Amino acid sequence: MLQILLQKYNYQSSFSYLPHLSYIRRCKSSQYLCPVKIEFTLNEIKQAAGKFWEAIDSKKVIAFHGSMGAGKTTFIHALCDVKRVKDTVGSPTFSIINEYLYSENNETKKLYHIDLYRLKDEQEAIRAGVEDCFYSNHICFVEWPERTPHIFPTDTLHAFIEPINEHTRVVRIGDI
Repeated sequence: MLQILLQKYNYQSSFSYLPHLSYIRRCKSSQYLCPVKIEFTLNEIKQAAGKFWEAIDSKKVIAFHGSMGAGKTTFIHALCDVKRVKDTVGSPTFSIINEYLYSENNETKKLYHIDLYRLKDEQEAIRAGVEDCFYSNHICFVEWPERTPHIFPTDTLHAFIEPINEHTRVVRIGDI
């Protein structure tokens, strides 16, 4: 069955031979038909972040799911490093929203890093300006999206970060 689906949707693969880094590019016609899984160690995090950028294409809102200490903020920091963010990247746990600037095609662009952990409900998120960020047409990385699940745009991409062991993490892109 899988072989039929791969042929039907013109499957195009791109496998990295870096140790601990596996990657399957999505099929041409579907964001989630083929799994996207990126496994990495801290030494490989920038390569993993580069693969993640390739996989998400032009998605603007990316919700990062994972337990406390799974590596959400560390991975988002690596994503910002790959984009050459000019600002100091840190956890927005207390500020709720951090805004970073980066340059792409000779144009300065914004990237929002949002942490919903301390928010009580969706109304508090809306008052904090989270929804404005979502619809700003700028990239938004959101930690703890399960705190306010109903305010996300329908085309939000979900990424799940899980520790495999103390040195290795896996990021899986897919539906909730």
